[in-house]
Amino acid sequence: MNEKETINQHITEIKRISQSIKKNINLMEICGGHTNVILKYGIREILPANIRLISGPGCPVCVSSQHDIDCIIELAKSGIPIATYGDMMRVPGSTDNLEDIKAKGAKIFEIYSTTELINLKKTYPDIVFFGIGFETTAPMTAFLLKNNICVYSVHKLIPPALHALIRGEIKIDGFIDPGHVSTITGLRQYRKIKIPQVISGFTAERILRAIRILVELIKNNKNIVINAYPEAVKEEGNEIAQELLKKYFYTADSEWRGLGMIPLSGLEVKNEKLNAKLKYKKIFNAVPLPKKSACRCGEILKGLIQPDECPLYRKTCTPENPKGACMVSAEGSCAIAYMYGK
Repeated sequence: MNEKETINQHITEIKRISQSIKKNINLMEICGGHTNVILKYGIREILPANIRLISGPGCPVCVSSQHDIDCIIELAKSGIPIATYGDMMRVPGSTDNLEDIKAKGAKIFEIYSTTELINLKKTYPDIVFFGIGFETTAPMTAFLLKNNICVYSVHKLIPPALHALIRGEIKIDGFIDPGHVSTITGLRQYRKIKIPQVISGFTAERILRAIRILVELIKNNKNIVINAYPEAVKEEGNEIAQELLKKYFYTADSEWRGLGMIPLSGLEVKNEKLNAKLKYKKIFNAVPLPKKSACRCGEILKGLIQPDECPLYRKTCTPENPKGACMVSAEGSCAIAYMYGK
């Protein structure tokens, strides 16, 4: 059977099973990579009317809190050299973004690998890395800590966010769990979340297969996790990466844009001398809490609204002139919706 025939079989089965369920079903894909494929291939439009796909908080740039963005901008304004990954450069703070203040003379470096930062430290010994991402990128930040580089960590953990989402304002019947994150975490953490879940790869066929499995689990009232990406995701995950995280970080409550403070969902730097939040505490204490914005990125991350329901979307907020984090990253729901038309 070729891929087209397999896809058609998945669609047929999804429609057949959904008719027997006789209720509305909300499925949430967590990873921005999955959202990209879903919108690119119009998967939402071909599903039965009672199955709704919702994009979740799977974009690390998007879920970084506004206060953390403002703090790192203030640190750069104070003359401390900053390095971070590219997407963070354009995320709007309350008054500026990193790209703008770099143009005004601040020492801010956009990097693509951790080795670049190790070389930068030779010239800028007090450089701070703005560490973002989920379990997938946090081990690379651990490598920087091993090399005595100061870090402002906004690294976040996916499983605690799933716990928060199922207690949230929207009823979620099943999750499409993120493939890349799961290569690190394995399956153990997901099993604590009593809801149907499928770990999926990143093609249209794989995502439709995940949806098919989810509706079968929902029909049969099975709150279990299925690993539909076994070539990449193992039961125990990546134990070497897990040990790195335990060695250099501790888990702490963390603020997520839209979702608020989630218990034990963040990774904070263990070494106090390398923890920028402690080292530059006086600077951060002076940063005011952000004011409410017209941007509705937070509601989009919770699945409460779609991007086109935000009053800024496609009007004043575009990829060229983003007003919110969800329009900046290639994994952001607004940027993806803008790219694929809806």
